[in-house]
Amino acid sequence: MTRTLAALLGTTIAASALTAAQAQELNLYSSRHYDTDERLYTDFEEMTGITINRIEGNADELIARMQAEGENSPADVFLTVDTVRLARAAEMGLLQPVESDVLEARIPAYLQADDNEWFAFSQRARIIFYDKNDVANPPQTYQDLANEEYEGLVCIRSSSNVYTQNITAALIAHLGQEAVQDWANAVVGNFARDPQGGDTDQLRGIVSGECDIAMSNTYYFARAIRTDVEGLSDSLDQIGWVFPNQNDIGAHMNISGGGVAANAPNRDNAVRFLEYLASDQAQQYFSAGNDEYPAVPGVGLAPSVAALGIFRPDTIDLSDIASKVDAAVEVLNTAGWE
Repeated sequence: MTRTLAALLGTTIAASALTAAQAQELNLYSSRHYDTDERLYTDFEEMTGITINRIEGNADELIARMQAEGENSPADVFLTVDTVRLARAAEMGLLQPVESDVLEARIPAYLQADDNEWFAFSQRARIIFYDKNDVANPPQTYQDLANEEYEGLVCIRSSSNVYTQNITAALIAHLGQEAVQDWANAVVGNFARDPQGGDTDQLRGIVSGECDIAMSNTYYFARAIRTDVEGLSDSLDQIGWVFPNQNDIGAHMNISGGGVAANAPNRDNAVRFLEYLASDQAQQYFSAGNDEYPAVPGVGLAPSVAALGIFRPDTIDLSDIASKVDAAVEVLNTAGWE
């Protein structure tokens, strides 16, 4: 063998080894901040031999980072906790369509982007909670929150919160912007206090007596059933809940989901990871580990989640909600919803 041929073969072998090493990695940009997700990552690594390199942070910061990195971005998967940011990343060209028979078969169509650029993997119902001692006739629909009888009773998140924007966008998709403007104006008039804090703080407001009615995602309450949450778990018997709009549109669902980055260097691994998130194993862990509802129908619920009961979810296409977010922000600003 000549020295030139040997050198060429050596270079080829080294390049092949480098490619193989790269093929065993996955670069995950995630705004999910739950310690319980660690189990999802370690199980995937053990099953596949693929190492997950994580960059975690605020969703908007991660989107800005991917945009700044451009074609050289190392991101393979973008994972976040709301429809708004997923839709924004797709609109900015930061995600790519994924053709996967597994995802198509397991994730319901309304929980996917129309062009397959992102998929939901877990859900949280956004429902109404109330003080059972003080509220004899709790609101049965989202629209009821605007009723005069609830003046000064309602605690709810700020207009800058994506949960508030999502529920408002969903109502616009169902009822139209004019009707939802009237609703938002009236809800602001029913505030018990200026919007402040997170969902757990809205529930604590019921316990403290600062408000009698609150809106929260279910998993904050279910978490207080499963484990001790200061200022909440000891007073759960005081709190009742309503899955709204069970006779028409159903209860609004927030989602956690993800997509493959537009310039993913490890695209096959990225698709494999998304398919893993749709597996029974991962879906059960979303419920058991973080008190969420699975996106895949038929997967069993954790006891803390099942304790909330059976309900009818809103099955509106998430893309329809995402398309109404700008209108929702306009409605909330016009209403003076801080």
